Amino acid sequence: MKEVHYNGLTFVPYIEKERIAARVKELAAQIKKDCEGTVPLFICVLNGAFPFAADLFRAVDMDAEITFIRLKSYEGMASTGVIKEVVGLSEDIKDRNVIIIEDIVDTGKTIHNLLADLKKKEPASLKIATLLFKPEALVCDVKPDYVGFEIPKKFVIGFGLDLDGIARNLEDVYQLKENA
Repeated sequence: MKEVHYNGLTFVPYIEKERIAARVKELAAQIKKDCEGTVPLFICVLNGAFPFAADLFRAVDMDAEITFIRLKSYEGMASTGVIKEVVGLSEDIKDRNVIIIEDIVDTGKTIHNLLADLKKKEPASLKIATLLFKPEALVCDVKPDYVGFEIPKKFVIGFGLDLDGIARNLEDVYQLKENA
């Protein structure tokens, strides 16, 4: 892995695809155990969670369903603080075991608002699976149930995470390089 450059910024390797793949298998095994005897509904939050959701959904190895919603709260490297629902949920989740798949839980605002909206639809259970979690950045009381990696409060790209729409297709996760 070598550093990459986007929009005049330098990013250095942080989490390699092999570590991600191994962790996804561990999370899938835990989800399968926790959801035994049910047919859970996975809700992938687009666009960022798509690569993680695809890998996790295949690795769960049980009867399950998946659907997609699209929320937007970031512009550039900062959250706008305003969550916009671009594509909404069309499935009935009442009495369903629901697992929200996120790419990253940062401030927690997006997932906090989504949880509040979904709870009104009366699911049997509501859990969060996230590839990355920044506990130091939380401003909302949110605790993901399945966490791929806890990371510091630094900007990351790759494996679904973007910088103004680019870099999502990197197979590894990269971190913004500190200025020397």
